[in-house]
Amino acid sequence: MLNKIRVLIADDHALVREGIVAFLKCTEDIEVVAEAADGLEAIEKALKFRPDIILMDISMPKLGGLEATVEIKKTDPSIKILVLTQYDDKEYISRFLKAGVSGYLLKRAVGSDLVSAIRAVREGDTYLYPAVASKVVNNFLGKEIMSGEDGYDGLTDREKQVLKLVAEGHSHKEVADMLKISTKTVVVHQTNILEKLGLNNRSELIRFALSRGIIQ
Repeated sequence: MLNKIRVLIADDHALVREGIVAFLKCTEDIEVVAEAADGLEAIEKALKFRPDIILMDISMPKLGGLEATVEIKKTDPSIKILVLTQYDDKEYISRFLKAGVSGYLLKRAVGSDLVSAIRAVREGDTYLYPAVASKVVNNFLGKEIMSGEDGYDGLTDREKQVLKLVAEGHSHKEVADMLKISTKTVVVHQTNILEKLGLNNRSELIRFALSRGIIQ
């Protein structure tokens, strides 16, 4: 019996998820076991279904793809993450690669690329869409530092989660409820974030998040 590759699709657009599901049904060795519409649901479904691979979008409500990836890899490193997004910004690429993803694919890719990427990642390879690979190589050869100078990499995983949610306009209580921590803890995290990034208030935090592509 064929041992199918078990996939979870995390994308906030239902039509995108439906299209991927319909396409992958045409393959004999890939099975979609679950879907998630936001980062928190992706974490929950990943722990529940333990897929081989997660197709992870970047921009999603609540926790985004990066924050969800960090949490999932921390909880179960065996789950492989394949980023499937429209964004090819070098900061996104850098942060996801540092978070331990196994591949980065753009949504403009044809279906055969997606299948090839899933199979490659399952075999333990790293798959980078050509346009993404060229940016990685160019930055390596140019010795560019894609991120880190702005202090973002100095934040803890939890602080990065709080940063995104606060920048999106959620109240301290809403952030606390989503992350299952106390409101006081959220306030402490925000204070630490502002200090580490050299920012003074929420408005500056929002501008920082927009300029770094943390929120759209």
